[in-house]
Amino acid sequence: MLNLNREQAIALAALGALLLACVLAVAVSIGARSGALQELAERQELLARLQAQAGRRAETRGRVVAGTAPAAAFIDAPTAGLASAQLQTYIENVATEQHATLLSSGMESAARDDSPDAIRLQATLELDLKSLQAMLYRLESGTPYVFVETFVVQPSATQGGGEDPSLRLTVGIRALWRRGQT
Repeated sequence: MLNLNREQAIALAALGALLLACVLAVAVSIGARSGALQELAERQELLARLQAQAGRRAETRGRVVAGTAPAAAFIDAPTAGLASAQLQTYIENVATEQHATLLSSGMESAARDDSPDAIRLQATLELDLKSLQAMLYRLESGTPYVFVETFVVQPSATQGGGEDPSLRLTVGIRALWRRGQT
């Protein structure tokens, strides 16, 4: 039989304990990794289901999924001058719809922090209070996207004696321009 002295027995026991500790550490590490991989797979599956569900909802509502603005949101013109003319025409059409009179309009110079695709316009209109509210709403909520940045309201020089007095509106407008081929 094998005769081991006390030191050899202790060394073999220590080696066995070390070997057992290493095997347990590897087993625990593999178990934790397996659990993490399983949780990751479950979360990816849940994310894929949520994305598919959101895509279906967006399609049924007719929304753009990517978060980009529709083409109608921009003034489509090959040059800044033509874009400004289209914006002036749009403002004139909105004014006519709201029973307002466009007295003057003109292109404003770009602000220092403006992007190169912004068109600025200043317009002076004559309208009543009801038309003022409707016009501002139409400008801010319609397409192309128009941003009313400044406006000054004064009583009109041709003041009528009615219930709804005539007002003079000077409005500063900014719109987004997309260089097009039209």
